[in-house]
Amino acid sequence: MARARTRAQARPPVLELDPHAHEPPVWSRVLGLAAVVLLGAWLGLLIVGNVRTQVGPMDTTMTLRPSLSGGTKINVSPLGALYLDTHSGPVRLDVNVDQLDPVRSQALVDHPERLAGLQAEVAHDVEHGTLDLAERSCVAVVAGATALGLAVYRRPRPALAAGGLALTLLATSGATAYATWNPDSVLEPRFSGLLSSAPAVVGNARSIVTDFDVYQKELARLVTNVTKLYDVTSTLPAYSPDPATLRVLHVSDIHLNPASWKIIASLVAQYKVNVIVDSGDTMDHGTAAENGFLDPVEDLGVPYVWVRGNHDSAATQRYLARMKNVHVLDDGRAETVAGLRFAGIGDPQFTPDRSTVPGGDAAEEQAGDRLATALREQRAAGTPVDVAIAHEPTAARMTDGEVPLVLAGHLHHEQTELLPHGTRLRVEGSTGGSGLRAVEGKYPDPVEASILYLDRDTHRLQAWDEIKLGGLGQTTAEVSRHLPAR
Repeated sequence: MARARTRAQARPPVLELDPHAHEPPVWSRVLGLAAVVLLGAWLGLLIVGNVRTQVGPMDTTMTLRPSLSGGTKINVSPLGALYLDTHSGPVRLDVNVDQLDPVRSQALVDHPERLAGLQAEVAHDVEHGTLDLAERSCVAVVAGATALGLAVYRRPRPALAAGGLALTLLATSGATAYATWNPDSVLEPRFSGLLSSAPAVVGNARSIVTDFDVYQKELARLVTNVTKLYDVTSTLPAYSPDPATLRVLHVSDIHLNPASWKIIASLVAQYKVNVIVDSGDTMDHGTAAENGFLDPVEDLGVPYVWVRGNHDSAATQRYLARMKNVHVLDDGRAETVAGLRFAGIGDPQFTPDRSTVPGGDAAEEQAGDRLATALREQRAAGTPVDVAIAHEPTAARMTDGEVPLVLAGHLHHEQTELLPHGTRLRVEGSTGGSGLRAVEGKYPDPVEASILYLDRDTHRLQAWDEIKLGGLGQTTAEVSRHLPAR
């Protein structure tokens, strides 16, 4: 007995292991669950989260896709796509136009009176399809996240948690989209592919401003117009410009790119341009040997208003001044061209001349002051200027409050800025794709230009189309329409 007690006392203690000792940290489990939820929801949307629905005479597929910026993309294969900044959030609505139904399309051709009710029909179809898509997307994300959760965890509780979180995520995304819904986004569609000519087909600046009152109704009109474009692309009539709208083609920073002249001539013909404004840097070194590059300007068929850039020399300016359709503006001089009053000033710096020390922003500000003084004098004389032009934006900003619109270049990218005292500054990109500099970077610079729509009576800017073409070796085209903020 005593020996047994001794053996029991000598027996080593038994260690009991904590069942949670080898579990991963909480943050690791949370990240893993989040990954399962996101991946499962995305797979669910990808596999079953789409709805095939009829929209007017079209067969379409509506899909929700993960996105960092939200919005709506309407694919009209093979013509291209149009983009609407309808909402922000982590989901984008994709609408693919699969085909035109021949029976319904023929019915519209045979009975054109039905077009009057087509907008209401399209609006109803879009609303019905969106509701179906919302229901199917809920099922898709829950099923996808739950199924992936079962595959990963092999237990029902975390799988169901993943499905519930996926549904919560979709509901939150929908609430974010609803809260950020922008009914005016249809006023500024962005087109790509062959649809880059769609602004001229969908409507001119004035009709867009006056007609797009109710988003749903006018989205139907937009879809209807794109449908007509899809159906009768080869037989569309020539676009007739609004007689109350003046069209100004703004180009800049051509930098000796010979392809620019063909692009400009094409835009003049396509948009029925009234006048071209070149805000400088047409040349690269400003030498007399480069002057022959300017000869195609005489064949463009419309007035050409020009100011000197920092790559244009006095010799360049004299050569252009001798052309009969060119209006060279400098030192604040004003001219009336195509019904609009322009005033401009040449860049005070000529950077290719290494013997000249550039004056920097101080020189540009002095030039801008001279231009602003000239604008005040024109207004006092009863001949107010509608559009001012300077090459460098620093000089252009000095005209704030003296003119409704001032145009500039120099930066090689487009931007628009409403200055503190009400003047709108419009900076053009490089219409020459930055010239020879296009090959310096990893990707070629795009070719950029703009069509400005000004009211013939008030001479105020109504809208503008930003035109962006792929740079050297690329064949892409994109046009986006913008309206002045009110």
